[in-house]
Amino acid sequence: MSTDFAPDPRKLEALAEFAAGAGHEINNPLATIIGRAQQLLRDESDPQRRYSLSIIAAQAYRVRDMIGDVMTFARPPQPVVQHVDLSAWISEVLQQAATSASALNCEIHSEITPDITADIDPAQLAIVLHELIRNACQALQPDGGGIQVAAESDDETDAITLTVSDEGRGFSDIEREHAFDPFFSGRQAGRGLGFGLCKAWQIVRMHRGMIAISSAPGGPTHITVTLPRSGYDESGDPAEDA
Repeated sequence: MSTDFAPDPRKLEALAEFAAGAGHEINNPLATIIGRAQQLLRDESDPQRRYSLSIIAAQAYRVRDMIGDVMTFARPPQPVVQHVDLSAWISEVLQQAATSASALNCEIHSEITPDITADIDPAQLAIVLHELIRNACQALQPDGGGIQVAAESDDETDAITLTVSDEGRGFSDIEREHAFDPFFSGRQAGRGLGFGLCKAWQIVRMHRGMIAISSAPGGPTHITVTLPRSGYDESGDPAEDA
């Protein structure tokens, strides 16, 4: 039996506050490491030492990119909202995601209600859709499989829903508890969570929306994003109950 679950806003807000402070403190020594490694590389002729310095620089850049994700989660930019044709926008995002999905033997199928429009930041929500598709691909490993992306509108609530579904291994009890925690990974169980769902939650929250997961071990997983279709107010506060 599937179980619906959603992130705890208070928990993630506390993590965001911690991430903002930690990211700032880590960036300063990290910049020094990168600068010194580059400086030493310019004058180094020994192949082994050059190789070692290259590894140091590459790993430092990797940490820098992770800190960038942390800072985006902790202090996300305000959405730049546009009135978007969802069918065209989703089709474009899925075309971009198809190559990486195909490399993992995954095939993306879509079911989109035509003529849906919404006030969204297309660049930010593209990140959300990419993360959900990537998560589904990881859940389907090692054999791959089909991923279903659906979009529909609810005239009664003036909302839209985006759903990404897979027939992977589902979420374990531990993954349920930590699904939206930064850097938590469920790869041992076949589903890589990492930072993606946490980042997706923050972007959806900034759009005054909600994200929820319906899943059980060994069963299908449906991740649903619900967003207001119109009337976005950039001066308002993010949704408190997302």
